[in-house]
Amino acid sequence: MIELINYVVLIICVLIGVAFTTLFERKVLGGIQIRKGPNKVGFKGILQPFSDAVKLFLKEQTMPTMSNFMVYYLSPVMSLFLSLILWSVLPYEVGLINFNFSVLFFLCCMGLGVYSTLIAGWSSNCKYSTLGSLRAVAQTISYEVSLALILLSFLVLVSSFNLTSFITYQSKFWFLTISLPLSMIWLASCLAETNRTPFDFAEGESELVSGFNTEYSSGGFALIFMSEYASIIFMSVLFSIMFLGSNLMSFMFYIKVSFIVFVFMWVRGTLPRLRYDKLMFMAWKSFLPVSINYLIFFVGLSCYV
Repeated sequence: MIELINYVVLIICVLIGVAFTTLFERKVLGGIQIRKGPNKVGFKGILQPFSDAVKLFLKEQTMPTMSNFMVYYLSPVMSLFLSLILWSVLPYEVGLINFNFSVLFFLCCMGLGVYSTLIAGWSSNCKYSTLGSLRAVAQTISYEVSLALILLSFLVLVSSFNLTSFITYQSKFWFLTISLPLSMIWLASCLAETNRTPFDFAEGESELVSGFNTEYSSGGFALIFMSEYASIIFMSVLFSIMFLGSNLMSFMFYIKVSFIVFVFMWVRGTLPRLRYDKLMFMAWKSFLPVSINYLIFFVGLSCYV
């Protein structure tokens, strides 16, 4: 019962974090583009995310006549559920679930995330949504291969599926020092996984009319939006645990996570969108060979040690 209460508190904190991450992004983009971000609602715009949430959830929900209603309605819920259930893998020391196969659980949830995107596009019965979802799924599956191989490289080093091992092994030095190229590939793959610029082909407004969520409005759109930002924060937390050797109970850990989230925003404000064939070329002919080479290197290193 206590574990359940702790998990509910964690979910509430994540959702509040999602709200302020949207505000943070709009402020960062405002600074990059030399303009003011949200600054009217509350002090310096601090209540803007809550105002937006109220507006989105109180708007009328549009229901496409030709859509597969039940699946269309449930796919955003599934998307947010998968993003939030991922947080249970983090090795907090305050009575939350801490299981030995947390990395495998993360990979399973990440694989399932593809289905919510695919179902959202297909069930809308709209050609723009279907095209957007197919592009998103192709992109996500391509970059998941690199993510899994990078994760496997470090699992060989720490010899455990528990994320606590990453914290223990990095008490003296960070894994970033021995695998800088892998950390850059991981960060780029996280951008592709979460459909962020410069990999936002799923939501390419200029050619796809918002992609797989074209037919969604009000609450459904808000849930997809919240799912994306919850995934961004989680990927930033995972990056910090894997490469920056952080104890989750220390203040510095949250500074590192905030910096990685800032990098996500910074990339969005500075880089243009890639061409789709370049995206696939980078996944299969650049990231994958490097990831495999590093895996072979780490296997050899662990055997030698």
